[in-house]
This record gives sequence, structure tokens and C-alpha cells, in this order.
Amino acid sequence: MIDPALIAFDIDGVFADTMRLFLQIAGDEYHINGIKYEDFTSYILEECIDLDAKVTTAIISKIMDGNYTAPLEPILGAPEVLTKLGKAHSPVLFVTARPYLGPIQDWILNTLPLDKNSIEIIPTGDFGAKAEVLLNKNIRYFVEDRLETCFQLNNAGIIPILFKQPWNRQPHPFKEVGSWNELESLIKF
Repeated sequence: MIDPALIAFDIDGVFADTMRLFLQIAGDEYHINGIKYEDFTSYILEECIDLDAKVTTAIISKIMDGNYTAPLEPILGAPEVLTKLGKAHSPVLFVTARPYLGPIQDWILNTLPLDKNSIEIIPTGDFGAKAEVLLNKNIRYFVEDRLETCFQLNNAGIIPILFKQPWNRQPHPFKEVGSWNELESLIKF
């Protein structure tokens, strides 16, 4: 069982359903409707979807800057489990490879019914920088959707928990969860 004080979370693909937002923006603003969620079989989008690199970059920039009209939704069950966690221990820590917080901070604060002092969000700007932040915060477990980052965290002595997504279906030795209910069962409340 995981102590609530020893676990932290990635945002995109773990808490925020960013890839569904990507698809919504692609359809609404670029009239690209032939891509499905299951088509995202690599974290490097150019490797798995046939989409102009300029369009991909533009959509990602829109997501980072909050310049979209479709709603960013949480992954099913995430707000409930994170709220429960925040009541057991605070702050709930999020560590993201985003280079800056931008509107994701407001989204998290609006999505979780916790006091803003009960939430800490650290942007690293680089996947490889997550381990140092987590070690400095005495975090032992990290929920992540990027398989390559899980290997880096493991090498640094942090236990990764892989959140199943179509882009991380390669062989690996890590504990994985397919839902927030499954993750909740691992936490000692």
C-alpha cells in the first residue's frame, strides 16, 4: 500500500485527458476527423499519425496556451481519487514536463475541490528533469503515462506506476494501472 505522502502525479495523459482534447481541436479547428485515440501508439505523434508537423505543433501550442474552445476533461475518476488523496495528505504534487504552467494550473484548481494550498504543480520543461524534482520532494512513487520516463525514474530510485495508454503498450517491468479506481486500490487511505 502506498502512503499518500509518498506519491505524485503527471498531468497530461494521467489526470488531464489531453489526447482527447488534441483530437477535438484537430476536428473542430482543422477539420481532421480520421484520427482515433487508439491511433496514438507512440508518444512522438509523427511516428503514429499522418498529420502535418505544423498542424501538430499548432495544436500542441493551443493546448499549452489554453487557446481552445473544447473542454479539457479529466480522465475518468481522477478528480475523485485526487480529492480523497488531498484530504488525506497535502499538498497533492503534480510534476509535469510542460515548460510552463499556463492555464493548466487554473484547470487543476477548478477541477479539484481542494484549497489551492493543497495542490503543488511543478513544470520541469523536460521529461528527464522529473526525477530530480521528485527526489528533492521525497517522493517514492510517481504515476506516469510516458514509458521512457518510467525507465528514467526507476533508474533514479523512484517507483513508477504506468498509467495505461495506447502509446505505452511496449514490454516493461513496471506496475501499471488502467484506471483511477485501480490506482486508488494501491493507496493507503
